[in-house]
Formats: sequence, C-alpha cells, structure tokens
Amino acid sequence: MLCTTTPSIDGHPIKQYLGVVTGEAIMGANVFRDFFAGIRDIVGGRTASYEQVLTDARTAAISEMQQRAAELGANAVVGVDIDYEVLGQANGMMMVAVSGTAVVV
Repeated sequence: MLCTTTPSIDGHPIKQYLGVVTGEAIMGANVFRDFFAGIRDIVGGRTASYEQVLTDARTAAISEMQQRAAELGANAVVGVDIDYEVLGQANGMMMVAVSGTAVVV
C-alpha cells in the first residue's frame, strides 16, 4: 500500500476519502541497551541499538496503519504524520504513533 506524507499522489487522483487511520507501537528499552547507550553518550557516536528499536517501532506502527486502511477498503494513505515520544518510568519506553488519511486512488 502506498503511503505518503503529501496530501496527494501525483498521477493518481483521489477518488474517495475513507477517514483517518492510525498505528501505534510502544517498545521497551532494556537495561543492557541503556548501559551501552550511556557509554556511547560519553565517548560519542551513534547508538545502533536504539536506532534499531526506533526502526522496528516505526515499521510496526506503519504496518498497523496500513492494515487499518486496508480494512476500510483503501489502497493508499496520504498526509502521513509520524510522531516519537518517550514514556514510562525514567523514560524507559519509546512510542511511535503514525496517522494519515485512508484513500482510494
């Protein structure tokens, strides 16, 4: 299913708007990942383990949104917005929330 952050898709006129669809994913960060991220903060560089968690969460949230759009009969989602938040005690969890408009093109 085509997903785009733009309000339209060039060359594909929108025939029907089916409504807002969302997807959410919350991922916990574990102690070892936090420990190594702390070391990375001290010595510099990227934290690949956290980047992977964010990638997994984003993929899951987008997949959930696409599934909800498909259930409405959509073949695309336009105006996609992706938000990231930290949650929980000591910010121990990461949430990715996506939303967009399910459409038929």
